[in-house]
Amino acid sequence: MSSFHPINPKPFLKTLIDKPVIVRLKWNKTEYRGRLLSVDNYMNLQLDKTYEILHEDGERKEELIGEIFIRCNNVLFIREDVKKHDSHNGNGTSEKVPKQEDQLQDEEQEQEQEQEEDQKEEEDKSNENEDMKE
Repeated sequence: MSSFHPINPKPFLKTLIDKPVIVRLKWNKTEYRGRLLSVDNYMNLQLDKTYEILHEDGERKEELIGEIFIRCNNVLFIREDVKKHDSHNGNGTSEKVPKQEDQLQDEEQEQEQEQEEDQKEEEDKSNENEDMKE
């Protein structure tokens, strides 16, 4: 099992400014892929050159929508888009920044599981409240 090391989100988000990122919303697994322009104190996000990515009926639909603003309470997670981010190696050519895709996928799955658990807890609480009323 991997050990979890929590970090302060503000400095982390600041390191992502001017880099390509992927933002997944809480609802319908909608994703936005674009360049992070800015983050405010509430962690609202502004993206440029943004693509909206929808997953419907096993199909992936991608549409260029340009510059957008995402309100903080809608975000499930944000991560660097390692497939789009290139680093220059000094001789004029570029190579992809190495990242462990498996680790990123594991983190996504953990976040999805946490969201499902939170929804189940809310349902249980509402059921308990209904039982008490009866």
